[in-house]
Amino acid sequence: MIKKQTSLALSPYMGIYDLIIPKDNLLRQMNQLVDFSFIYDELINVYCQNNGRRAIDPVRLFKYLLLKNIFDISDVDVVERSKYDMSFKYFLDMTPEEEVIDPSTLTKFRKLRLKDSNLLDLLINKSVEIALEQGVIKSNCIIVDSTHSKARYNQKTPRENLIEYSKRLRKAVYAIDEKMKDQFPPKVNNGLLEDELEYCQKLMNVIENRETIFRYPAVKEKLNMLKELVEDDLEELDLLSKDSDAKVGHKTADTSFFGYKTHMAMTEERIITAAVVTSGEKNDGKQLQELVEKSEQSGIEVSDIIGDAAYSERENIGYAQENNINLISKLSKTVTHQQSNRTNSNTFEFNKDAQMYVCQAGHMSFKKTSTRPKKHAADGTGTVESYFFDVEKCKNCPSKEGCYKEGAKTKSYSVTIKHHMHEAQAAFQESEYFKEKAKERYKIEAKNSELKHRHGYDIASGSGLVGMRLQGATTIFAVNMKRIMTLMKEK
Repeated sequence: MIKKQTSLALSPYMGIYDLIIPKDNLLRQMNQLVDFSFIYDELINVYCQNNGRRAIDPVRLFKYLLLKNIFDISDVDVVERSKYDMSFKYFLDMTPEEEVIDPSTLTKFRKLRLKDSNLLDLLINKSVEIALEQGVIKSNCIIVDSTHSKARYNQKTPRENLIEYSKRLRKAVYAIDEKMKDQFPPKVNNGLLEDELEYCQKLMNVIENRETIFRYPAVKEKLNMLKELVEDDLEELDLLSKDSDAKVGHKTADTSFFGYKTHMAMTEERIITAAVVTSGEKNDGKQLQELVEKSEQSGIEVSDIIGDAAYSERENIGYAQENNINLISKLSKTVTHQQSNRTNSNTFEFNKDAQMYVCQAGHMSFKKTSTRPKKHAADGTGTVESYFFDVEKCKNCPSKEGCYKEGAKTKSYSVTIKHHMHEAQAAFQESEYFKEKAKERYKIEAKNSELKHRHGYDIASGSGLVGMRLQGATTIFAVNMKRIMTLMKEK
C-alpha cells in the first residue's frame, strides 16, 4: 500500500537543519523549488491503494535515485551517506534521528516500480515547466546533438569486469599504503569466472578487516562498486556480455563504442527540453522531428534548430520549412541524397563522424568509391558514391536476407549525390543570421561533458534501454534543476 508523506515528521531535533544547512545549499533549494508529489501520480498504478503493508514513500526512494546521480555514487554509498549527511536527510524529508533504508530497496524500486514508467519525458517536462515558471527560459531556439554512453559491461565478459573493478580497488588502496600489496591474495589467471569471484571476495575481506584503510572514502567507494557488481548483479552474470539492447556505434572510421545514444534538445539557456534514448548505432538526424515535438510538448515554441551536419538531411530540411523553423545545420552532400527505390527492407544510415555508411546490423563500410556519368561531367550532378562492406561479416549476418546474395564476393551500397537540390538551404547558411546562431552549438557539447564527467553518464549504470532511460531521466532532471537554480541566482 502506497504511503504518502506530505510534510516533515515532528522531532525535537528538527532545528538542526536550520542551524547547519545553508540557505543556498543545492539540496535545500531543490526541495523548496520542486513539488515532488507528481511522482505519486506517475506510480499510482504500480502500488496497491487499499491493501498490504505500507510501502516506503516512493518520493523518498525517487529522491535517493536523484542523490545517486547528482553525486555519482553507488546504492550502498548513497544510503550510507544519508545516515550522517544532514543535507541528505533534509532532502529525503527525514528526521535527523530517523533510520535509513536498506540499499537493496533501491534495486527493487527500479526494477519493480519504475520499469514501465515514462519517467524520462515526465521529469524533463517537469523541469522545463519549473524553468518557464521562474522565467529563466527566454529563447525559442533549441540546440540538438547526441552523446554516447558505453554499455555497463562494454562487450566484456563477467570475468573481465571483475578484473577491472578489483584493479580499481587495489589502486585506491596502494595510493594510501603500498605495503598492503603483500597482504592481498594471489591473483588468479586461469580464465574461470568462479575463481575470479572467489578472488574478489577474498580481496574485499582483507580490506574490510583493515579498518584504517577501509575508512578512506576513496577506498570505500571502490569497494562498494565491486561489491555491487558481485552481489547485486550476481543473477545476471551470465548475461553481462549479452546486453541485447546495446549496439556498436561509431565516432570515427577508426573508433567505435558499444552501448547507447541519448539524443537531446537544449535551449540556449542550457536547459534540456527533450531526450530520446536509442541503441548506439542509430543515426542522429532521424531523431530530430521527435526532439522538436517533445520540446514543444514541454512548452517551448521552437523557431530555430541548431545542429551539426548530421541534421541537414532532406527530410529534416522539409520538416523545418513546413513548420516555419530555421534549421541552422550545414549541408552535407552525402546525408542529403535521395533514397533510391530499393526492393529490400534493409536500411543503411550515414555516420557523419566516420563519413561512412552503417548497415542495420551495425557493420560499417570500410571504403568508398566515386563515379560520375559522362553526361553530368559539366554540371557536377549525378555523382554515384559506392560504400563497400566486409563480405565475411555479411555471410554470417542475421539480417542478410534481401541484403546479401549468397555467393557474392562483394557487398556495396550506392547513393546518388544531387548537389543542386538544396539551393535555399545553401543560401541560408551563408547568411549572417545562420553564422551567428551556429556559434551557439558549443553549449550542447559542454552539456554533454557535464553529464559524463560530473554525473557518470559516460557508462550505463544498468543494462537494457529501460535502465538507460531511467538513468537518463534522473541525470537530466538533476542537471536541469542545477542549471535552473544557477539562472535564478543570476536574475
